[in-house]
Amino acid sequence: MNFEEIEDQDGVRCAWNVLPNTRMDATRCVVPVSTLYTPLKERPMYPPVMYEPVVCKAPCKAVLNPYCQIDVRGKIWICPFCLQRNSFPAHYKEISTMNLPPELLPESTTIEYTLSRSVPVPPVFIFVVDTCLIEEDLKALKDTLILGLSLLPPNALIGLVTYGTMTLVHELGYHECPKSYVFRGTKEYNLKQIQEMLGVGSSIKGGVGVQPGNPQKGYGAERFLLPIEQCEFTITSILEQLQRDPWPVANDKRPLRCTGVAISVAVSLMESSYPNSGGRIMLFCGGAATQGPGMIVGPELKEPIRSHHDIEKETDRHYRKATKFYEGLAKRAAMCGHGIDIFAGCLDQVGLAEMKKMANNTGGVIVLADSFNTAIFKQSFMKLFDKDENEFLKTGFNATFEVQTTKDLKVCGLIGPAISLEKKGAIVSDTEIGVGNTTSWRMCLLTPRTTAAVYFEVVNQQSQALQPGSRGLIQFVTNYQHPSGNYRMRVTTIARNYSEGSSPDIPAGFDQEAAAVLISRIAAFKSEFDESSDVLRWLDRMLIRLCQRFGDYRRDDPASFRLAQNFSIYPQFMYHMRRSQFLQVFNSSPDESAYYRHVLEREDTNNSLIMIQPTLTSYGFDSDPTPVLLDSISIKSDVILLLDTFFHILIWHGETIAEWRKANYQDQPEYESFKNLLEMPQVDAQDLLFDRFPVPRYVNCDQNGSQARFLISKLNPSTTHTNNNQYGGGEAIMTDDVNMQVFMDHLKKLAVSGSN
Repeated sequence: MNFEEIEDQDGVRCAWNVLPNTRMDATRCVVPVSTLYTPLKERPMYPPVMYEPVVCKAPCKAVLNPYCQIDVRGKIWICPFCLQRNSFPAHYKEISTMNLPPELLPESTTIEYTLSRSVPVPPVFIFVVDTCLIEEDLKALKDTLILGLSLLPPNALIGLVTYGTMTLVHELGYHECPKSYVFRGTKEYNLKQIQEMLGVGSSIKGGVGVQPGNPQKGYGAERFLLPIEQCEFTITSILEQLQRDPWPVANDKRPLRCTGVAISVAVSLMESSYPNSGGRIMLFCGGAATQGPGMIVGPELKEPIRSHHDIEKETDRHYRKATKFYEGLAKRAAMCGHGIDIFAGCLDQVGLAEMKKMANNTGGVIVLADSFNTAIFKQSFMKLFDKDENEFLKTGFNATFEVQTTKDLKVCGLIGPAISLEKKGAIVSDTEIGVGNTTSWRMCLLTPRTTAAVYFEVVNQQSQALQPGSRGLIQFVTNYQHPSGNYRMRVTTIARNYSEGSSPDIPAGFDQEAAAVLISRIAAFKSEFDESSDVLRWLDRMLIRLCQRFGDYRRDDPASFRLAQNFSIYPQFMYHMRRSQFLQVFNSSPDESAYYRHVLEREDTNNSLIMIQPTLTSYGFDSDPTPVLLDSISIKSDVILLLDTFFHILIWHGETIAEWRKANYQDQPEYESFKNLLEMPQVDAQDLLFDRFPVPRYVNCDQNGSQARFLISKLNPSTTHTNNNQYGGGEAIMTDDVNMQVFMDHLKKLAVSGSN
């Protein structure tokens, strides 16, 4: 089985598919033992089984899987994780070698159980809507939200909070006339105050002491949160009549916007009404918070909004306080199982850098658009409500994620849209990578593409080295609320063989694509706390050490350096990662950097690789569409290029093609082939747009046009103003960036030199 086939079956990609058998050997491998795991990977051939899983005795609680030893006569199974003996339950009495239950079949390394208890509360959605928008934007947002109501399941509960200078919670259970509760935009309210003002949650003391996985309905919530089928008319008419914030705004001021209070009220309403049940709070924000808790910038226009430099030098007076405020809200929402989505529709920054934890910790999405009137916003919003073939939303709600390993592996941590559940145990490593010190996390919202990176450590010392051929096992258990109204559990158990450090099996099992993504996630995670120069140095050191360990060379002879085929493109991924918007903040605002890193930390392997090293396809008269090097030599005047960076899809026309198009040759019957050439990349671009979330920005440009900068910035500058045409053709790129050839030459020189 190749790596892609394993991913299709189990949703797993491992950096190392054969494990080093001691801690020392694992350290020498440079890239940590780690996996990318997609819990809800779509697997159409495998329907869920309709019974409860068989689990090992506490404290292990691993789930029965194909790697268990079974004694069919004695009706006993031995857990491969803790080696305890367990009896099969009574209804397994018919078990025999010819009649095994599905979870013991060799192909059932991943199995999904539909659990018997049903979900007491359908998913809850709260729209938190900014009204400080221009008329055109507000109208587009209202139209999209009204359309969105028709896409939600009819039994889903819906609530509406609007905000501007004040925050309004709309009562949907009162049809006679619109009625809302008003909160001051300048005041920080605690949970108890909000509960008292709204009259909710008095049956439980603010959701405190509620057992996880045991949702309780709060008192009084039915006035604000109602099934759509009961209140669709009311909420539609409130949205249709929604006016711009009436507070006057002077020319030299920003509108007064209390985003922090609005989110705080929505989180408290959910926490008091439906703790430990699935739901999402969807924030639609058209500008920065300018008053109250969580403010990003003051209302005076002469006060500039913070830049990367201000954040680095700690000169912005709002940043740390706002970040702390939104982090607190993120933690509260995550602990109750609620996700927070942020839709930003603004040309300027709205404060994503401060608010990012609300989406990152709760599995929510971030969509960044120039306004609510763009296709990027409208289509991305609609895609959130995609349905499967049974007409259920493709979303798992209120999910928890747990990792179990054999005692020779310890869990260092996870990088992905999750928050720690602080579950300690013998397999928790002291080394922390990402969200560590636990083997269990909460991932409130899951989609079929949400992917977690989990990092491990081999703990055996040299004296206790494992025998080659023995296996390390990892089990991932995801519990989630399915939109059909059931709880489900998906269990994936993988086994990888150990081998001696000097064995050729270890490098042969290296998956360079997964490793590039796993290392890039660490780099993006580090860049939130460390200076970018330190992160780049760390990335370079890792690459040099990997090349020294697995390259084939004579000492001090760079020309002799060779890498095996399954390592050969890893350095090029690292070259593009160093130049990418995840690590280079020049030309990006803090909001954009937060958005790019947010997407990298949740997408699957293939999408992440496109972000790190975009794909480039060339269309010409004399050949079929062909992938070409992401290099300045690919720029030719008689071709069309299609660039996919995941965030942008760009069609670039060479100079000659652009001139012919402007002369309308494509409209003349004898130039049918030219017309086809112009249409081909557009058709391919539509295919890419169809499946992508968030919807990418679509750019159509010509050589030397201003928009061509999106392409030029991504290309390897093998031809620049200093070495014009040294490498054969292409357009000279005005840059002082090192090209890949020089980068590789330096890498070889450092790898073959004796010292690190």
